Amino acid sequence: MTETNRIEYKQELTEGLEKEVIAFLNYREGGIIYIGIDKTGKTYGLADSDSDQLKIKDRLKHNIKPSALGLFDIVSEEREGKDIIKIIVASGPEKPYHLRKYGMSEKGCFIRIGTAAEPMPQKMIDTLFSKRTRNSISKIKATTQDLTFSQLKIYYEESGYKLGNAFAKNLELLTEDGAYNYAAYLLADKNNTSIKVAKYSGTNRTDLIESNEYGNECLAKATKQVIDKIAVENRIATKITSKEREQSHLWNPIALREAIINAFVHNDYTNEVPPKFEIFSDRIEITSAGGLPEGLSQQEFFEGFSVPRNKELMRIFKDLELVEQLGSGIPRILDHYGKESFNFSENFLRMAFVTKELTTKVDDKEDNGEGGAIGGAIGGVIGSEIDDNSKLTKRQKEVLKLIAENKTITYNEIAEVLGINESAVGKHINAIKEKGYLERKDGTRGYWEINMSK
Repeated sequence: MTETNRIEYKQELTEGLEKEVIAFLNYREGGIIYIGIDKTGKTYGLADSDSDQLKIKDRLKHNIKPSALGLFDIVSEEREGKDIIKIIVASGPEKPYHLRKYGMSEKGCFIRIGTAAEPMPQKMIDTLFSKRTRNSISKIKATTQDLTFSQLKIYYEESGYKLGNAFAKNLELLTEDGAYNYAAYLLADKNNTSIKVAKYSGTNRTDLIESNEYGNECLAKATKQVIDKIAVENRIATKITSKEREQSHLWNPIALREAIINAFVHNDYTNEVPPKFEIFSDRIEITSAGGLPEGLSQQEFFEGFSVPRNKELMRIFKDLELVEQLGSGIPRILDHYGKESFNFSENFLRMAFVTKELTTKVDDKEDNGEGGAIGGAIGGVIGSEIDDNSKLTKRQKEVLKLIAENKTITYNEIAEVLGINESAVGKHINAIKEKGYLERKDGTRGYWEINMSK
């Protein structure tokens, strides 16, 4: 594959990386940079990709303004048996992005033209700056400054991180004058953001039979609660035939989870309108405020081009393993539902997934297939020892319980059950192995061995 307007190759990590990233941030479609591949597409690989990833993250964090955190992903990949790095860059909402040391000048601003990062003309710089989005959740000061973040800190600890005293600054939860911004308000232990899951008996909103409130709390917690509630509603329907027993969820679990998270992360909170979740007898509807981001067409949206509306939320949801790679959510949904499932308006985006008609018999014992898979692993002596272990995070315990249930379980199978990506699974397994509780026997075709006596 050769370079294109959205793909850049670099044989090694060079001084010009920031320029290429800035060019994609300023480009309406974003782009991808591969390091370890030369301009002709030949794979050279990297001697120390782990070290290079850390260097890249540090450089992009400190050398680019406005902040690009939440607008790029750094992924380690293997090609032809060699380690390479893939940097996914989204189109940024606060153009023009520039090199910190040169400011908003032709020497500091770049734009992607064809397969090259070219200096941006001063006229374009001035035009983009005049259109820069100021009304974002990072710029809006929270109406109350008496905020606490105990739940957010717990979630970070469960994901293997520890938030220090400067967490609000590091996570960009402060305005330029040091006050808590609206992103901080949404992630605080208490707020007035109401998130509802409504259930109706028929195909319209006439007969409301259930309404659940999951708001007024940390948005990450509300997201997890909505995911869990709808997973319970997404029961397994069973159809018995003379030849076989057919089973299927009412809605595809992968697409459903992506749609829920997409609604939370990309919702326009500036008008204080939260996402909405509604279950009907024939479908589920998920509605988020805000139409398509400015400059993004429907075709580009469906192709997975990412223009994060709330980069602060995107970054935190990625840290908490709720979001995988930038731009991966919509293509995952389209793997199971057509474009007709999406309805765009000027102020809203609605996704509607039709309920599968397998209603001959419903097996209530299997209402929550994913919970059952985890539940099966909890029993037994090892499960009890895992629960009582204070050295493991909550997520590490979940991974270990699944392994205890199935010693040959794959990274992909663990990822599907827990609703996280494979790279996150790998991070947790490595942490468990480092603590001495897990060992791989007989290589990739072997099995896991658990030792809780450490």
